[in-house]
Amino acid sequence: MQTDLASGVQLHVMPSEKFKTVTITIKFKEMLKADQITKRTLISNLINTNSRHYPTQTDFRNTLSELYGARLSTSVSKKGQYHIVSVGLTVVNDKYLKEEGILKKAIAFLENILYYPNVYHGAFHKETFKREIENLRDEYEAIYDDKQDYSTIALNELYFDTEEQRIPSFGREKDLESITPEGLYKTYEKMLSENEIDIFVLGDIVEENIIDTFKLFKFNDREIFPQKTFYELKESTEVKRKVEKQDLTQARYNLAFNTNIFYHQNNYYAGQIFNGLFGGYPHSKLFMNVREKESLAYTISSGIDTFTGSMFVYSGIDQKEATHVGEIILKELNALRQGDFNDESVQQTKELLKNSLYQSEDSANSMIERAYASKITREPQIRIEEWIKKIESVTKAEIMDTAKRVQLRAEFLLIGKED
Repeated sequence: MQTDLASGVQLHVMPSEKFKTVTITIKFKEMLKADQITKRTLISNLINTNSRHYPTQTDFRNTLSELYGARLSTSVSKKGQYHIVSVGLTVVNDKYLKEEGILKKAIAFLENILYYPNVYHGAFHKETFKREIENLRDEYEAIYDDKQDYSTIALNELYFDTEEQRIPSFGREKDLESITPEGLYKTYEKMLSENEIDIFVLGDIVEENIIDTFKLFKFNDREIFPQKTFYELKESTEVKRKVEKQDLTQARYNLAFNTNIFYHQNNYYAGQIFNGLFGGYPHSKLFMNVREKESLAYTISSGIDTFTGSMFVYSGIDQKEATHVGEIILKELNALRQGDFNDESVQQTKELLKNSLYQSEDSANSMIERAYASKITREPQIRIEEWIKKIESVTKAEIMDTAKRVQLRAEFLLIGKED
């Protein structure tokens, strides 16, 4: 059931008897803006640290413990042209407790931390702010030491053609210097008052009770302008290439392809099977031929972002083999274009995709994410049974046609310095 709590604020109640917990997720969505991504990440971290009425982390955690070990989480993500801040709370269902009203208390706690942040005189609490700035700086600096994360970000900077798409969902270190406690609180106020908000409550619950409880929140109307969700890369025949040297022993070789495969659009289901055959599973061409047969990669896989229509190949290799590995990757893509794959591998891929879907039904968070993806794409939510039928109906010709549309657009190679 969907209920409008205000213009641009929608409550989604998802009754389910599968779980002994109730999961609440609040999502704040706005169009991607390069100068806001790092600020929103910092806000996400501050929400999960303390608040006006729970000013220390001890107060904060003790309150969650009193809610029978309720778990609070915050995160940031990008979906196509949107940036999303998520606040989640999971609490044991009242039906399994001797004490009543725990769910109401948990929702009241959420309202409290959102509407009464740790703010004084129009600015976030300075000591908390400084600490979270430094924590985030440490996280950014740690990326340099994780060569896979580093090379992933470097590939995105090469591949995407707008600044906001190049920036990771969690922001970047250079933006921290310009953020102030006062300015960040203004950003937070705008997030609360202007972002489109979706609230999901999933569990063995009474819909009317949930609706009545959330109607007590002080949501204001906000003006929502429907935007195109998907990000589409500009057409080009250019392949961008970059080689970087650092002190390392294992080279990282990453590639980015434009696929035109978008979430639940015409070729989405064929695209899922194509990716599985190409590099998504242990029986895929990249894994079997580049890693197992030729022993040219320590690790190699592919994945598709169906909100940007992009496919990424990530590999760890011996840098002397980079040219050879690149040739084989493109050779295997061409093999799929020409139909060089058998029915057995297609069926194996379909079974793995179906199993993933069935497993997602046992995860409250997965069910919520699927519902939210339908909301922001303005598409009716597809039932698992129908999804599986569409996977089963994909033909070899459709997989080949999908592969033919996939075009290499960027390569990033991170190698060790020569002695």
